[in-house]
Amino acid sequence: MLQRNDQGFRDAILLCFGFSNLSVTSGFRLDGDYLATLAARILVVDDFEPWRRQVCSMLQTRPELRVVAEVGDGLEAVQKAKELKPSLVLLDIGLPNLNGLESANRIRQVAPDTAIIFLTQNRDKDVVPAALGTGARGYVLKTDAGRELLTAVAGILCGDDFVSSGIAGDSSEAKET
Repeated sequence: MLQRNDQGFRDAILLCFGFSNLSVTSGFRLDGDYLATLAARILVVDDFEPWRRQVCSMLQTRPELRVVAEVGDGLEAVQKAKELKPSLVLLDIGLPNLNGLESANRIRQVAPDTAIIFLTQNRDKDVVPAALGTGARGYVLKTDAGRELLTAVAGILCGDDFVSSGIAGDSSEAKET
C-alpha cells in the first residue's frame, strides 16, 4: 500500500502511465532548465460547494494532481466527464438530478478510461458493493478523507483499488459477530 509522504506520493503518480488521460504540464525551473511533469486530471462532483472547495484544496497541494472541473449534480458530472475525459472522478452518491451510482454507470460509458472514486458519507453496507459494482475503483468516506484521500487517489491512478478504513473496519466487525 502506498504511504503518504511527499516524495513517495510524487514518484508513485509519475510512475503510473496506464491512463491515457494524464496531461503534461510544463514550465521553466528557476535554474533555467525545462520541466515537464505528468498531471492527473480530476473532476470533483459534490452538491455541497464548501466540501468541494475543501477537496480541491487537498488535491491542489499535490502538483501532480490537477482539478479540471468541479460540479454539483450527477447529470453535469456525466457531461463534464464526456467532455473533459478526466483521469479520475471523485463522486458523491447523494447528488441531485442523477444519483452517484447512476452517474458512475454513465461515466463508465462515455469515458471508459476514467477511474472513479466514490467520496461519500454513505456507510450503508448494501451501497458499498453497489458502488464498486459500477466499475468504481475506490470508496472513501468523507470522515476519512483527511487521512486517506490522497493515498486513495495515488493508488487508484496506479491501478489499485481502495476502500476506506472506516468501511473495512465495519466489515470486519460484522464478520466477528
